[in-house]
Amino acid sequence: MFVQIENLQYRYKNAIEPTIKDFSLNMDQGEIVCILGESGSGKSTILRLLAGLETANRGSISINGKTIMSDHHFMPPEKRGVGMVFQDYALFPHMTVANNIKYGLRKMSRRQKQQRLDEMLSLINLTEYKDRYPFELSGGQQQRVALARALAPAPSLLIFDEPFSNLDANLQVRIRDELRSILKKTGITSIFVTHDQEDAKALADRIVFIENGVISRVGPPEEILGCASLLMWANS
Repeated sequence: MFVQIENLQYRYKNAIEPTIKDFSLNMDQGEIVCILGESGSGKSTILRLLAGLETANRGSISINGKTIMSDHHFMPPEKRGVGMVFQDYALFPHMTVANNIKYGLRKMSRRQKQQRLDEMLSLINLTEYKDRYPFELSGGQQQRVALARALAPAPSLLIFDEPFSNLDANLQVRIRDELRSILKKTGITSIFVTHDQEDAKALADRIVFIENGVISRVGPPEEILGCASLLMWANS
């Protein structure tokens, strides 16, 4: 397995109950997994544990055969090879599209940076926008730049936190189709969290439905989204 998450448990300081009680998940390379659940179910906390922004109380995480966290080991975020696309894109407003994308390529030569930039701009179809600033872009264009910036350093795992929440409904449909196409073209292993069943259905190879920090169902979208409990949740 490319990603192995075993028996994660996490409790926030001063909280009575753990937010994550016992979370385990294995992923194949290139797979897109959606963690679906209501607000407060613990899905965003899983991403923070993967990124190294929080430290689990128990459990282990391995990516591509490398242990990044266990009961006796903690690898700092910058060494994990995990890329993150934030809900608000988090683009640097004073930097052009090109400079935003190149930001994480500090260890490359100038020639390598330019080559990688050209590849990313072509991938997201924004070559002609490389000298523009974030305020000159639409919401969908900003999201594509954020994706390119996360992909540029070639992370082992890419994670998304509610990636479409800032887009209007029509743009949301188009962008999520573009996103799946880009992820499959690059072969990047990805996890995204959402409370939107349509996002999960459009993007995921497999859905993990989480309730109160515990996985209740795992499977392909057509199987998970057809179960009675999810239908009741969607209509509540």
